Amino acid sequence: MTLLSIDRLRIQRSSGLGDPLVSDVSFTVEAGEVVGVVGESGSGKTLTGLSLLGLLPDGLSASGSLVFNGRELLTQSRREWERTRGREIAMVLQDPSSSLHPMLKLGEQLTDHLRLHLGLRKAQAEARAIELLERVHLREPKRLLGQYAHQLSGGMKQRVSIAIALACGPKLLIADEPTTALDANIRTGIIALLDELRRESGMGIIFVTHDLAMLSSIADRLNVFRNGEIVEAGQADSVFRNPQHPYTRVLLDAVPQVPWPLPKEIHS
Repeated sequence: MTLLSIDRLRIQRSSGLGDPLVSDVSFTVEAGEVVGVVGESGSGKTLTGLSLLGLLPDGLSASGSLVFNGRELLTQSRREWERTRGREIAMVLQDPSSSLHPMLKLGEQLTDHLRLHLGLRKAQAEARAIELLERVHLREPKRLLGQYAHQLSGGMKQRVSIAIALACGPKLLIADEPTTALDANIRTGIIALLDELRRESGMGIIFVTHDLAMLSSIADRLNVFRNGEIVEAGQADSVFRNPQHPYTRVLLDAVPQVPWPLPKEIHS
């Protein structure tokens, strides 16, 4: 089932001056599928993700079509966007230290989210928060609810961020460079966790990264961005084995001593 269909997405300055930052981008995401979005900084990857949440920076506007779960996102009202964000489409950011509030306990950040979107009572929200922390494989979840973000390691903070993103059971998760600041072992754990969660729930994932090696272990399909456009798209294994665009070959060649595709050990 097609969960998301992006058709000729164009993001440009509201003034109309300058070239588009994203130009004629089109791709789909099926339920339970991981679609990789790869490219260098400034290629339009993150802007594409933010457009799906109605969170483009001031001064930018989007046109084209973003059909999610059968409805057009770009024509939604402000109230409809507020219902969509977090509840149906969620996002995990690159730096959990900036996405978690430093002055609020983790329990407040999880339960406030649940009470707002799902209307749960305090006790119900706390029980759900504990369940979510267990689901992302964090030990002593009840104790963690009373802690602050600065008391956690980088990997633990990212798992909490994922728990918050999953709190309302979204159908689509945008993972924007979610492992960049983490060491190799923790990165592998986060990738395995996301893969496990989408298999359990049927959630679609857009995985935004510059790391092709990482995508080779999780992505079903791949979109290569350059200068705001998709220059190559296809099944991930096919792109890794036989890249057609010179830029894709450059990206692959920039990763030393990596056999393509990498063994998909995390699926086993």
